[in-house]
Amino acid sequence: MTQPPSGPTPPSGPPPSGKRWHTREDSGIRLDARLRWWHDDEPIEHPRIIELFNTSLVLDEQGRYQLQIGEDWCYVQVEDAAYEVRTVDVTSDERVSVRLSDRIAEALDPDTLAVGSDGILICQVKGGRAKARFSRDAQYQLGALMEQDEDGHLYLRAGQRRLAVPVPLLEALGA
Repeated sequence: MTQPPSGPTPPSGPPPSGKRWHTREDSGIRLDARLRWWHDDEPIEHPRIIELFNTSLVLDEQGRYQLQIGEDWCYVQVEDAAYEVRTVDVTSDERVSVRLSDRIAEALDPDTLAVGSDGILICQVKGGRAKARFSRDAQYQLGALMEQDEDGHLYLRAGQRRLAVPVPLLEALGA
């Protein structure tokens, strides 16, 4: 006599009408341009799931985004920026640091600062491989680090260090 399989039986045959089977390659999960998570075009609203997804998002060697949760993973569609800059700080070694939505802090490369088409600051993160969009608070914090020298040039003040603000950002700001 054979034992019935333990656990749920995997689906077989075609999916129900209007639905699809989800796979690692086609998870139905996406991150939209405003950094909101969706599954099958339904918003994900539970704060703990959003936080889990934010902290589990990784960029693989081929440049594809994955959610990696424990031993499980799936590909996700990222429409624009993959990360949100949540805070901007100056470190003890006089560098500008950004803390991202995945809770990781890294040095800001001022040369990657730009203004997106929606007027929100963006920058490159993860070794220049991914885009991050600034939160309102982080944008304000970065603005608080901007100073103007006697010649009218804008720069970021990081302790005693002055970091040049890139020309494209200045042009976008109308400076």
